[in-house]
Amino acid sequence: MTVSINAAALTRLMMRERPSLLRMAERIVGNGAAAEDVAQHLWFRVQRVEDDPPIVNKRAFLFRLTSNLAIDHVRSERRRAAALAEAQAVLWNEAETLDPEQSAISSAELDRVLKAAAALPEPTRSIFRLHRFDGLRQSDVAARYGVSITTVEKHVRRALALLREARDRA
Repeated sequence: MTVSINAAALTRLMMRERPSLLRMAERIVGNGAAAEDVAQHLWFRVQRVEDDPPIVNKRAFLFRLTSNLAIDHVRSERRRAAALAEAQAVLWNEAETLDPEQSAISSAELDRVLKAAAALPEPTRSIFRLHRFDGLRQSDVAARYGVSITTVEKHVRRALALLREARDRA
């Protein structure tokens, strides 16, 4: 694979500006580890930049791209947290104490959910397992499967919907 002139120039600039780029990303995402993740995504994105159209102000382009990736990271984390909260509410039904009848109903619900989870179609089942149970970030799952983060999100939403349906079946 040939690296474009834009990509080569942006890579050199990114190395020089790394401390400033990390500070900006950290201000947006809120912590250093997440800012490092953004920097890694930035490097991969920069490597795919083509020469057409030529980039006139490479520094502005690089900082704008960093800002956009950091904002995307924050949005993704918010969606992930919301989906996790939804999954916990769905799977655990937020019950405090159960009488024997409620316990039997909950056991039946759990059995239906577990069977539905085992019956999820591939790659939905594997993507859901990697993200929700193995703790991989959506970006890591996307990279592993060679798909976009949006595709991973769709598979997770699909799995949650199917599990919710299974839980609610009487």
